[in-house]
Amino acid sequence: MTTASDSQSPALAIPRASRIARFAAAARWALAVLACLWIALCVAIGPLYWAEGSIADWTQANSLYFVATFLITLSIVGLLVRSGRPRDAAQSREPSLWRSVVALVTQTLAERLARTHPRVDRALRTIATYTSSFARRAAAATGRGLTRATDRGWKIALILILGWLWVPTTLMSAFGADVRSQAREFSWAWNQWTGMKQPYIGFFSFVPMDIYPTAHYMWPSDPTYLTDQHNIVLTVFYGGAAAISRYLTDSNDAGFVALSVLQWLFAAFCCASAANRFLNLPWLRPAHATERVDYAHPERPHYLRPVDFSRPERGAVSSLTITKLRPQPYPNRAAGGVARFITLLMFLACPLVLFSTISLTKSPLFAFAFTWWFGVWYELLMTWRPGGRNPLDAIVRTPVHTLAAFVLSTCVMLISAKYAWYIIAAQIVLVLFADRKRWRTYAVALLLPVIVIHGGITLLGSTGSIITGDPIESRGVQLQMIARVAKLNPDGIPESARKQLAPIFNLDQMAEAYFQQDADPVKSSGIQSKKVSYKWRTVTPDDMKNFNSAWLEITKANPVIALDALLAECYGYFDPTDMPYVSMDYYVTSDYVQKSSTWLKLVNHDWRETVAKRARAWGAIPVLGWVTHGNFYVTLTLLIGAAEVILRRWRTLLTHFPLLLLMGVMATAPANNFERHMLPVAFVFCFVCLTFWRESRAAQAGSAANQDGTEQRPED
Repeated sequence: MTTASDSQSPALAIPRASRIARFAAAARWALAVLACLWIALCVAIGPLYWAEGSIADWTQANSLYFVATFLITLSIVGLLVRSGRPRDAAQSREPSLWRSVVALVTQTLAERLARTHPRVDRALRTIATYTSSFARRAAAATGRGLTRATDRGWKIALILILGWLWVPTTLMSAFGADVRSQAREFSWAWNQWTGMKQPYIGFFSFVPMDIYPTAHYMWPSDPTYLTDQHNIVLTVFYGGAAAISRYLTDSNDAGFVALSVLQWLFAAFCCASAANRFLNLPWLRPAHATERVDYAHPERPHYLRPVDFSRPERGAVSSLTITKLRPQPYPNRAAGGVARFITLLMFLACPLVLFSTISLTKSPLFAFAFTWWFGVWYELLMTWRPGGRNPLDAIVRTPVHTLAAFVLSTCVMLISAKYAWYIIAAQIVLVLFADRKRWRTYAVALLLPVIVIHGGITLLGSTGSIITGDPIESRGVQLQMIARVAKLNPDGIPESARKQLAPIFNLDQMAEAYFQQDADPVKSSGIQSKKVSYKWRTVTPDDMKNFNSAWLEITKANPVIALDALLAECYGYFDPTDMPYVSMDYYVTSDYVQKSSTWLKLVNHDWRETVAKRARAWGAIPVLGWVTHGNFYVTLTLLIGAAEVILRRWRTLLTHFPLLLLMGVMATAPANNFERHMLPVAFVFCFVCLTFWRESRAAQAGSAANQDGTEQRPED
């Protein structure tokens, strides 16, 4: 007698597993399609918002932009997936369509020339043979030379320092309003510490905290002038340097130049460290490389090779550099000359990098620290090994220098950007599932800095030692929605919402201050021509409790206008055709440098204008100028991430997940297409491409190695 459980044959389980696999594949492709649709939407609505229009003004031209962009982006994802999937032997031998067409045309022309002009044909073949041979040898020699020149981190750092030397020596420093506000804060705090009486809370007083502004209800009763608006650690460091400069030279300029030089050196170190890890894979040649083979670490190659295979008595020599190591299988193969050239070209020629090295604002510092941090993550990715029954498999040691780099880069990220701790916290949660064996490493390098730095700053704010940032700073999208409705349809604001917002905002001033690219005017930020739309002097915590309900009510009553406000503030980050609202050359030629400085404005004043003008001219060139804009790298990185999802490269996606979080930060930032927010993604873009290339080659090599009669598990 058969039971119900016995009646289910194994044949019925296979279709169920197949259905699950197909559903999972469809879900992965759906995510990729959504990414392409989002990029297509951002590109299509660009012309509407350039003309300060609305999505309701959608025309056939916008539909054409949308369809064309969607097809292009989806094709890019498809090509990436095709290049990253394992191939069987027949597919690997099959030439591409482009090569087939070129071969057909070339063969046809060659046969016709051979029939009509045999002597010319022989001469051309001889020239082509010698030219091809010379080109191959020259390319190989150039690649070997470039590899030798960049096979160590200190060599890469030296190249960057020499290539960037003209930036601090001629441009000297670049900054905007932030560093001047930090210097002003520290100056007021120093005056307080030395006993000078200063105004504090009062209707006629105006202190540094009123510039951003920070609501008065957040100020402690005991006067304090330091805030966490621009990160308290940086405020003290930058402000202290400016104070020393004023004491020695009677101006801030020397201090700002010194700070720019220090950041320039830090940028060279961070970029060189990351490039060394991605290009040279230094964990393949540890300090004990002169020892015999370490069988506990099978990912490491043999570092000793015989001097002469025919004469073993001559002993062995050590292979300490990638130029001496035998080529390793992918993905453990060091980068070739082309990858090294493109990476160096990106860092040495892109204005995004050049201007960021000396720009004294928090985003470039965070971006360089993130680049350093990103390189450490790649090393952890490449040295990960799955657990097994062998006790040695459970031992995963992180080198001391790698752990130190991990800790320091995390700390710099935390002191330079407030949202860094969200990114780090998300990574902590993910690695608990993906790499539990190295939990001690992540506890020391990620969890401990968050507790000490973020927790310490929170403690300083709770004790009244400093003033924390105003929560209104994180509500930029909501403010833009309310302000746009107040400007375009003031009668559409429900009376109940108007009453709830009355203690917080002046709606008439919000409407006048509204600018679709930037939420700062609505927040009353700045010192010039301040419009009091945000009632920071009188607002209370109880008043703020009604903000979300009022915003939701206004949004429901005006959905199209609210959608316009949202899209107008974030579409530029994902639209390569959109020019930056504030590019990095702004800090080089800002009025704070060219007009308000003491002596810096007199040194190379015209040269700064010339450099910035040339950078803007390059960026204005269609297509060719895209490489100077951050949104170009953001868009391509999103497409590469979509391909990685389809290819199920989950462990790689773990290290690339912070890039997706950074894109979320961009979408909720107070300004549209603000180039400094895109710096981290742009700086590591070449490394993301190199990782994708290596893993694709590894997949293809593994597929070719498995063509021994065994059946390969399908990708989907």
